[in-house]
Amino acid sequence: MIERYILFVMSAPVDGQEADYNDWQDHQHLPDICAIPGIKSARRFQASEASPITPPQPYATIYEIETDDPAGVIQTIKARSASGEIVVSDALDRSSTSLWLMKALPSTESNIAE
Repeated sequence: MIERYILFVMSAPVDGQEADYNDWQDHQHLPDICAIPGIKSARRFQASEASPITPPQPYATIYEIETDDPAGVIQTIKARSASGEIVVSDALDRSSTSLWLMKALPSTESNIAE
């Protein structure tokens, strides 16, 4: 059964490489990840100074996923990263990266806020 997920990723650039990090994210990484079957979209965010709590990393990306095999999508990301098919920039602080796969609740299938 096809279900909806988000992959929520937080990360940071290496000190002094923020411009390269953002360029890589926007022009290389997001297209590479969105080429994986099941990944429908991606949107990036930057921490806001108005946030009541400082996020652990300055950048977040939310990938929308529709699949009957979420583990397979994650495995494809790992395999393509390991093979070099997904390019990982030296501007990414790899130690900063955290990710969570979250399954949509059935009660939220429609956009309540719209």
